[in-house]
Amino acid sequence: MRNLKVNDTVKVIAGKEKGKTAKLLKIFSPQGRAIAEGLNIIKRATRPSKINPQGGIVSKEGFIHLSNLILVCPRCKKPSRSGRKSLSDGTKVRVCKKCGEII
Repeated sequence: MRNLKVNDTVKVIAGKEKGKTAKLLKIFSPQGRAIAEGLNIIKRATRPSKINPQGGIVSKEGFIHLSNLILVCPRCKKPSRSGRKSLSDGTKVRVCKKCGEII
């Protein structure tokens, strides 16, 4: 599994949304998919309900496969792979492979 977490900034590296950056809202690990803010917008018809009394067509974010996303380092602002590093107190942290900064 890739080393992405909720609220990470990611860049899309493949597909129709290629080149766009967004914040991760939710990750579905068993399926290997994620939902990113404002990416892969799909339209769904909904029936009227108490929550949405009008009904009609609703736009929402669709799934994006994790293999099409790469982490954007908050320090160097570039897409980069992440590694793991153990600190002196024994905790493991994610590290940017380009700048070495803790993510």
